[in-house]
Formats: sequence, C-alpha cells, structure tokens
Amino acid sequence: MKSSKKHIAEYEFSIGLRLTHWIRAISIVVLSVSGFYIAYVFVSPAITGEPINFMNAKWRAVHQVAGFILIGCFIFKTYLFFFDKQSHIERVSVKNVLSPKIWIEQIKYYLFLGKHPHIQGTYNPLQFASYIFFYIVLFVICLTGLILYVNVYHEGLGGLLYTPMRAIEAWMGGLANVRQIHHIAMWIIFIFMVVHIYMVIFNAIKGKDGAMDAIISGYKFPKEK
Repeated sequence: MKSSKKHIAEYEFSIGLRLTHWIRAISIVVLSVSGFYIAYVFVSPAITGEPINFMNAKWRAVHQVAGFILIGCFIFKTYLFFFDKQSHIERVSVKNVLSPKIWIEQIKYYLFLGKHPHIQGTYNPLQFASYIFFYIVLFVICLTGLILYVNVYHEGLGGLLYTPMRAIEAWMGGLANVRQIHHIAMWIIFIFMVVHIYMVIFNAIKGKDGAMDAIISGYKFPKEK
C-alpha cells in the first residue's frame, strides 16, 4: 500500500515581490483603460465657452500617475531580482534556461506527454524566457511613455529628461513612431496577460502544489520528496 505524501509549506515569494506584482497588475489595467480613452476619445463633454470641462486632461493625469507607478515597480522589481536575498530563488532559475533537456521535458509536460521536470529555483525555462521578454517590452513601453511625457511637460522631471528623451525620440524616427511603438508594446502586454493567466491556472490545476497561492501568501505547497 502506497503512503500518501503530505504537502509542505514552502516560502517562495517575498512581500516585496508580491507587492510589485499586484501594483504592476493594477497599474497596467488603469493604463489600458486610460490609454484607450486618450487614443480614441469615445466620450467627451458638451462644448462650452467656460473652462470647466477637463475630462481628457483628467484621463491623461490618471494615465501619467499610473505610468510613473509602473516605472517605479519596474525599477524596484529589477533591484529585487539582483539584490534581494529571497529573490535568489528567481536568479537560480537561469540554470534551467541553459539546459536543453529541461526545455524538452517542460514542453512535453505542457503537451501532456510527460511529467514536470525537476527544476532549480522557481521558474521553468519557458516561464523565465517569457518573463524576460515581458520585462523587455515593459521597458520599451515605459521608455516611449517618458518620451511622450517630455513632449508635453517641459518643467520639473520633464525638463530634466527632455534632452535624453528627445535624442531617443530621434533615434526611433520621430514622435509618430514612438507613439506607434508605445501602442504595439501595449498590445503585446495584452497578449502576454492572457497567456500568463491561462498558464497560471493550468499549472495550479495540473501541478496541485498551490503555485497560484504563492503570489498571494508567499507560500506554495509542494509534496514531500
């Protein structure tokens, strides 16, 4: 008779990582809604001679605040990845990316052709590669957002960043191209979010180790080895 293995609590994600994840997620939702409005003003107040209708300006303000919060999360998460002690579990995952054997086993697992491979750290190679790609796109959307920002606000932070951002704008081929890249990056993030949510649910159901719980409580619950 086989003895059933118990699930044990294993601390995986620090409070800093979990906070940046959820703040970033909320920021992306707010940026998506406000960004769609800015790109296509589908509702506007009645035209009047009085300077009291600032709906577009308010949406822009919301977009900018959420944008700077996203930039802050990006910087803080980058710091955590390289310097946080608890994030060592993420850094170790790089070894999985360098193993062709684990890549093959992981793909077979997702195709229901094999068991989940034994990995080091917290991310399998497909996860790690997709997250690296996500952060590259996130960097692009933050950078293009700053370029669009300094073209409207020339004082304070806008003034400080004006010269370097205008140089990058010229390198990208002008403001119209910057805006287009900004929009394309957002659509890539939309696709990533859909795939990400699907894969999280897939792994939670198939893996049955509480992997989804880890981003909320910090703990996952693998079986005893």
